Amino acid sequence: MDALEKALPAFPDDVDPLALENQVCFALAVAARTVISVYKPLLEPMNLTHPQYLVMLALWQEAPLSVTELGRRLELDPGTLSPLLKRLEAAGYLTRERSRDDERALAVRLTDAGVALRAEAERIPPAIVERLAMDVGELRDLHGALTEVIGAARRAQAGR
Repeated sequence: MDALEKALPAFPDDVDPLALENQVCFALAVAARTVISVYKPLLEPMNLTHPQYLVMLALWQEAPLSVTELGRRLELDPGTLSPLLKRLEAAGYLTRERSRDDERALAVRLTDAGVALRAEAERIPPAIVERLAMDVGELRDLHGALTEVIGAARRAQAGR
């Protein structure tokens, strides 16, 4: 038995470690797609996609933000974030302008329409809880568990 085999956890004989239904990555991928699909009919009347909604959530929490800081908070690279911002700007929800402090940086600011949209968005979290038919405590526990998984995956990527 080599060192790698010794380091890996042993699975019970009746568990196929390669079975699709036993894969954490599969469960996470399906859960993400399925939950996001629950958001879609709530976001469509607001002219938002789910990624655009996440951008707006970040800006409703704090604005203005530099494009760099917004990307860091959303964990999106500039190539993914830039088209989202362009579409939100075209919809009239935000503006991108050169920072007064640093001409190289773009500041993202909410427009009056973007600020006003927050009032409509406040109905989304309770509607999601209702549609999922789950207790808020269960959802908070799930959020905590997912945050732990994210942290563990980051540590694994860093080689710890």
